[in-house]
Amino acid sequence: MKANRLLPVLFLLCVLVACESEKKVNKDVIDEIKKLSEVKKVNEADMISHAMKWGDEISTEAQQALISTLQKAIAEQGIGGAVEFCHTEALPITHEVGQKHNVTIKRVSLKNRNPSNSPSDVEKNLLEAYAYNVENGIENKPNIQKIDQGETLLFTKAIAIPNGMCLNCHGEPGAEIAEETRNKIKTLYPEDQATGFKVGDLRGMWSISLPKSEVIKNM
Repeated sequence: MKANRLLPVLFLLCVLVACESEKKVNKDVIDEIKKLSEVKKVNEADMISHAMKWGDEISTEAQQALISTLQKAIAEQGIGGAVEFCHTEALPITHEVGQKHNVTIKRVSLKNRNPSNSPSDVEKNLLEAYAYNVENGIENKPNIQKIDQGETLLFTKAIAIPNGMCLNCHGEPGAEIAEETRNKIKTLYPEDQATGFKVGDLRGMWSISLPKSEVIKNM
């Protein structure tokens, strides 16, 4: 931002301070000066490109945090421990990563285990598009959508069932899912829909809402 564009605002602030020294300067005026001083000139293409990269980094960070804690739970308590972990720890872990970056992180699915992972209308449409791609052998790539009147960039990335280990909780009841595990799932998630998957199936997607202001700050 060139200095001459700040001069009128700075002059206004000086007048306010000089003429009304006993009054508090309007906070909005100070905030506007701060914004003018800190604003970065970025074009739309660069911002979206960075949002794509940043969203992928955040989803990878959240995924690694979940996997490392999940593996520890399985090692210590078995598959039943994994179910308990997902019930009590999965949402707080993703929330913590979101807070760290000032973004909102969700994992959503068309076949939910936790009702909190239900998709919005926009997310549902994207999930259906990812599902179509899987069914037709088309590679799923991360996506950016503008939401909130363009003030937020929604990053999404498909989540597939990576290996047979996941089928201990998400495979076929009576086959991959042991009876004891199935009973625990029923107890903790009475409305569970997240079974019957095979390796490679679409499990859901990462949905990360990136405010444009945070994207620009991160550039």
